[in-house]
Amino acid sequence: MLGTWLVSLSLWLLQGEAGAPGFDPISMWRSMGWPARTVVIVLVFMSAWSIGVMIDRWIAYSAARKQSRVFAPAVAGALKDGKIDEAVRIAEDNKRSHLAKVVTAGLQEFQAHQMSAEIPGEEIEASRRALERASAIVHAELKRGVSSLATIGSTAPFVGLFGTVLGIIHAQSVGIGAVAGGISEALVTTAIGLFVAIPAVWLYNYFTGKIEAFDVEMDNSSSELIDYFIKRSGRTKPAPGR
Repeated sequence: MLGTWLVSLSLWLLQGEAGAPGFDPISMWRSMGWPARTVVIVLVFMSAWSIGVMIDRWIAYSAARKQSRVFAPAVAGALKDGKIDEAVRIAEDNKRSHLAKVVTAGLQEFQAHQMSAEIPGEEIEASRRALERASAIVHAELKRGVSSLATIGSTAPFVGLFGTVLGIIHAQSVGIGAVAGGISEALVTTAIGLFVAIPAVWLYNYFTGKIEAFDVEMDNSSSELIDYFIKRSGRTKPAPGR
């Protein structure tokens, strides 16, 4: 049943009309040549991709923010009481939190070095390096897919402009009775190009701001954790090692 309906819909979209085309979406699609239709299909794919990225990042950032609000006071209380094992457990229970991912790496590294015979101050530097690595990894995870929004936002108007050019060429190559077909190509591809580009640019800027805020929070958490390690080990704060 569904297959028959799809075939019927495809034939209906592809069949031509005897009269002059109107300016409703279906009539404009029917009046387009395949070059312009290809442009529209590309723009629809770009729009679907950007919407998928937007939804994915929105869910990821919302979960990170929500879990971090629970994680931060809980882990602070555990560390205040000197319960590193409990702090690690709390971090593992909030795996979607960007702070938890960073703090876990630092705590585990510090714990591992404390149980071994390391030279004085080595556990601090090892923990610092672990925090830096974890922050870099989490930053890359937060940025995943966001750069594609910038690409789509910057290229979609030009793809639409290409369709506009095709529509103008089509309008000039046919008789006056079919000029509306070329005009529809120009209108549709331009409008879709802008429709795809504008939300992508807006959300790219919004998500970039979110990532920068997450980076600041991770840096602050790393600094506070290093200070905690220094106080716990009873040593003077060492110079950052590379």
